Order: sequence, then C-alpha cells, then structure tokens
Amino acid sequence: MLRITTETKRGHLTLSIEGRLAGPWVAALEQCWRELLAASPRQKFSINLCGVSFIDNAGKVLLKEMHRLGGELIAEGCLNQAIVNEIIEADAKHDSGATKESDSRKKSPIIFYSVFFSLLLLPAGLLAQGSASQLPANLPSDTLRVTLEQSVALALKQNPTQQIAVLTAAESVQDKNITRSELLPQADMRLADSANRVNLKAQFGGESFPGLPFPGHLGPYQIFAVGPSFSSPVLDLSLWKRYQASRSAVDASKADSLSTREQVILLVVSQYIGTLRAVANVEASKSRVELAQALYDQAADLQKEGVGTGIDTLRANVELQNEKQRLIEAENDRDASLFGLSRLLNLDPRQKVALADSLSFFETPQPEVEASIDAALADRQEWKAILAEEKVVRYQKQASQFSRLPSLRFDGDWAYLGTSINNSIPTYQYQASVNFPLFTSGRIHAEIAKANLEVLKLDQQKADLRNQIALDVKTSLLNLASARTEVQVANLGVELAREEVSQARDRFRAGVANNIEVISAQDSLARANDNQILALYRFNQARADLARAVGQMEKTYSK
Repeated sequence: MLRITTETKRGHLTLSIEGRLAGPWVAALEQCWRELLAASPRQKFSINLCGVSFIDNAGKVLLKEMHRLGGELIAEGCLNQAIVNEIIEADAKHDSGATKESDSRKKSPIIFYSVFFSLLLLPAGLLAQGSASQLPANLPSDTLRVTLEQSVALALKQNPTQQIAVLTAAESVQDKNITRSELLPQADMRLADSANRVNLKAQFGGESFPGLPFPGHLGPYQIFAVGPSFSSPVLDLSLWKRYQASRSAVDASKADSLSTREQVILLVVSQYIGTLRAVANVEASKSRVELAQALYDQAADLQKEGVGTGIDTLRANVELQNEKQRLIEAENDRDASLFGLSRLLNLDPRQKVALADSLSFFETPQPEVEASIDAALADRQEWKAILAEEKVVRYQKQASQFSRLPSLRFDGDWAYLGTSINNSIPTYQYQASVNFPLFTSGRIHAEIAKANLEVLKLDQQKADLRNQIALDVKTSLLNLASARTEVQVANLGVELAREEVSQARDRFRAGVANNIEVISAQDSLARANDNQILALYRFNQARADLARAVGQMEKTYSK
C-alpha cells in the first residue's frame, strides 16, 4: 500500500509518501506528481520519503526524474538516505560531466600499477588480505580496518534499517500468537465481597401485594463469591482461518526482513566498491603528481643546459599544478566515501575507518539468462513475500466466508457463593452455545468483496514483480558482459599508453621534439588509467547487482 498526501505552504508543495514505493504504486505516484506539475509547472516542490519502508528500482528511477526536475528529496533512515544521496550525487556528476571530461584529458600517466589492485570484488571467501599497498604506513592506531566481509557483518548487526526489519518480523510473530490465543481456552479468577440493598417497590411496584405486610426494601445484606470462570471456542472456522492468515503474515514479514537484509548488503558492498575506487583514484593522482614533478624537473634541467626552452618548463609546471589539484579532489572524494561507509555500518562518528582488503580480478563464467531468472524467482525474498501475502489475503477471504456459519462455544464458572465466607456453598454454571449470524448489515459481503479486490491487486503486483525480477537479471547480465569486455579493452589501452609515454620521453630527452608530445602522451595514459579504474568498478558493481538480482547477496558476500 502507498499513501500520498499533499500540502502547500507559502507557495511550496510537499508530497508526503507512506508505505512501499514499489510495483503499481510507482505509477500511481508518477501520475499524481505529473498532474500537480502540470497544474503548477513553476511551483517548488519537495518529496517527503520519511514514511517509505521500501523503494524498488522503478521507484528509484521515478525519484531521480523528480529530483532532476527540481524536486527536493527528504528522507530519514539509513536505507532511504543512501538512496537519496545516490540520486543527488548521480545528478551532480551528470551536470558537471562536460567539465570533468575536459579536465580528465589533462591527467598524467600512472606508475602505481605494481600496487594498484584490479578493482573487482570476489566472493568474501576469495578476498586477499594483503592491503598494505592501499593504506598509509603511518595509519593511526585508533583507525578501524575493515574487510568487506567484516563490513557486511557489522551492517547486519548494527544497521538501523536491518534491525528495524528484524523487529518488525518479531512483531508479526507476536501478532500470530495473539490470534492463536483466541482459539485456546481462557480462564479467569474472581473474588468479590459486596454489600447490597434493593428497593422492592421500585422493582415490583408499590401496590403489587395489597393487604400483605411487604417491606419497601430488602437489605442491606452481604454477598461473597470466589471462583474461576472459563470459556473456549469448540468449533469456529472463521477464527481458524484468521489464525492461518496470521501464520502466513509471519512468513511474509520474515521474507520482507530478508529482502531488507539483502538490500542492506548491496548498499554496503556498493559503498565498499565505491570507496575502493576512490582509494585507487587517490593512488593514481599521487602517481601522476610524481610523474608531473619528474617531467618538470627534467624540463628545468634541460633549460639550464641550454637544450630546452622556457615554454617547455612553464608547460610542465602548469601540468604539475593541475595534477596537485586533482589529488586534492581525489582525497576529498575518498574521505567522503569512507564517511558514507561508516554511516552504513552505524559506527561512532568519531571512529576512523580504513579498508583492509586488496581485491584482484576474478574471472567468472557468464550465467545463462533463463537459468538466472528461474534462480531469482526461487530465491528472491520479494517474490516469497508476495506469495505469502497472497496466502494471507486468501485465508482472510475464507475467514469472512466462514463467519456466515454457526460457531460452537463452551462457557462456565464455578464459585463459592453465600452471604458470607462462613455460609458459602459451591455453585456452578456450565453452558454450550451455538451462535447463528442472521443479519450483519452487509458486513460479511463487504469483507468478501474487499478480499477479492486484494487478490486481484496482488495478481497485478505479482505480474509486475515477475517482470521486474526478469528485468533486473537481464540488465545485470548485460552489464556484466559489457563490463568484462571493457576491462579487457582498458587493460590493453593502458599498456599502449604507457609505451607511448616512454617513447615520447625518449624523444624529448634526445631533443628531437618538445614536451608537447610528452604532455599529450601523459594525457592519453591518464585517460587510459581512468578507463581501467571505471571498467573494473563497473564490472565489480555488475557482479554485485547480479547477486542481488538472483537473491544471492548474503550467500556471496557474507560468511
């Protein structure tokens, strides 16, 4: 279910969303938003996601479009905030793409390949543990070094979104126990001691016994009673079906909890991959600064010897300053990515974090599409949840239908009863009753009609979810194959660019060319290196997306 409310204050429109932004509710939100946008195209608006419990891929696409058209996204909770931050960062990178493209052409070659890891995630059991090449030797002793496996374990233990999902599943178990109690016997113990006085004239009328000496009142007198009472349904099919519905609701809640668990793992893995990419960019920037410094020193020495020119030295110095600027930006991106990882792990804000894994390329076979879709439908928790919800609705419908049938109950009580505790005697009352519903003013019919509508709605959600799962699998497989090819091409491009830099430097040293060729070759190698980092990152992310698409995140990345 999804609830959408709108509020306008001082010319600012706020859309508040509550529930699951998934399946057909995405289209409902889009229709509502576009109608409001068409009515007031220049009005500022915000989207409040604080009440949203789950956002699927279609919902993320819609939120990205809303943000692109000027909508402000407001969220709380680790999961929703991470999605909003991802959308905002993606739009910011898209807006500055042209500037970054022109700047990237001025990046210098990289010499750190001996320590540069091939940024490709392995399953947690295949991670190498030699990470000294990634981390500074003077790392503070209070810094927490986490592997990917440790990051996933910490998130599953401490992430608030995951813990809330677990608590919600535990609540559904207690709801089931409450429903079950209605099928079991109930017993109470009663102890009462009362003083009573009765107005007989009010009860029987003042002239009821003419001519007889009849008092106007009775009492005061004491009544003492102590004993148990009990009741139990003997045959009530409606209660039984409601209990079966509550059991299926437990299964649905557990599946939702596991789905949230998989989503949290995906967020942590993606953040870890992104942080590795940021660390690689820092190492690359440092290497480019070192190479730019070496080229500047070489140009300055040749100028002193009378072989080089001042313009060559100036050109090399400009390139050096540009690379120092790139290094500052890369270090800022790395630190921001580490902060994001710390937030997902719900660590103390004062706790410093560093990566402890060194990842290497791991070639995996390309899975078949049909087999992957079948595996996804068998393992995806979202699919299991909607199947359990379908059972809940069908049991609720049967409960409404069976409420038309008679129900059999047994009730009774046993007590010591008297005017005082000294003269009390055992008394009891036992009864079996059969209840026949005769007229309910259309309540049962309405309940059955509502259940039929819920069944139809779930059928539509199932069809949409089946198509969404197939789309996730096919898209992730397509991205995986494409990224694998990109890695191969990028590796070859790096080797060719390094050879170009070597030959350009030799020509400049021999005096047969100025350092324009060196700078050009340096830019080519920088682009080749950036392409390699990006290709490895995409391949890494594609493997994580495939694991999520087939419902194998925890099996792949957690032990």
